[in-house]
Amino acid sequence: MPNSRHSAPRKITLADVAAGCGVSRATVSLVLRRSPLVSPVTRARVEAEFKRLGYVYNRSAANLRSRRSSSIALVINDLANPFFAEFAAGVDEALALAGYVTLLGSTGESVERQHAVLQSLREHDPAGVILSPAEGSDGARVRLAVGTQSPLLVFNRELDGADADYLRLDNADGAQQATAHLIALGHTRIAFFGGHAASSSCRQRRDGYLAALQAAGLSPQPHWLVETAPTRLEAAAQTGALFLRDPAPTAAVCYNDAVALGLMLGLARCGRRAGVDFAVTGFDDIPEAAVSLPPLTTLAADPRARGRQAADLVLARLQHTAQPPHHTVVPVRLIERASTCAPDRP
Repeated sequence: MPNSRHSAPRKITLADVAAGCGVSRATVSLVLRRSPLVSPVTRARVEAEFKRLGYVYNRSAANLRSRRSSSIALVINDLANPFFAEFAAGVDEALALAGYVTLLGSTGESVERQHAVLQSLREHDPAGVILSPAEGSDGARVRLAVGTQSPLLVFNRELDGADADYLRLDNADGAQQATAHLIALGHTRIAFFGGHAASSSCRQRRDGYLAALQAAGLSPQPHWLVETAPTRLEAAAQTGALFLRDPAPTAAVCYNDAVALGLMLGLARCGRRAGVDFAVTGFDDIPEAAVSLPPLTTLAADPRARGRQAADLVLARLQHTAQPPHHTVVPVRLIERASTCAPDRP
């Protein structure tokens, strides 16, 4: 008689799970693949049996059998930015519903780090890649790191030469809306604060700001265009640059919400109050924008929805690989809150 102490435990199979909950093996397989053909009641019963039996799905083996990866790589340029944290959450939500796993990488705005991350993720053979590029990225080099066979979706920044689908916000129109809002309140000295002009999204937002000023017959002073890293800390540190020379601005269109929140902190350090002595607008409408002091006027981009949209676009590309690259531009809308005011408000 074999010694039970040295016998390997028998591996739980799909047939065991099917027998345990009274369904067919095919139904269990559909549950594993998250098929919509299975009713919620049956799915719950099968998943409970998985847990009871301790069944572990060998996804790698399934990928080999189907010759199709069940993962999508997501590479973010600045995961510390709340916008991208929300965006990543949206990507993961949509991929999970479709039965995919998210492989996450962060580059910290480093082109070299980005190249290393993409090459490392490629070893896991993702079915597709979603990339928010680091500043200064080269499209041809990115495509080489990703591989010519993997669908690539570029988010937020332009990436020439990457032969990829592209999803971005309508940056110019958003900044134009914010600037027009400040002009309507009576401001004529309006700054554009934050971001780097080397970034396509920053250039597009600046273009919208300048277009709105031109339409109103206004000309910005050179010292009203202040570049900073798009972070709260850097924006707070550079706030004083707005007031070094006359005429000083009375309002600012900020590159993003992180910059706007940093500017409001910097204003307080300078003895000014956002929404009272100085008007501030942001861009993105991150969750904190509505609860900041004062609540921030901003452009709603719904980053979590943009993440779900990016995931859906990559999954759609997997079904239509032969179609040419598609560019998607998403409109944004102004949300007026207490951080903006008329220039003569007491």
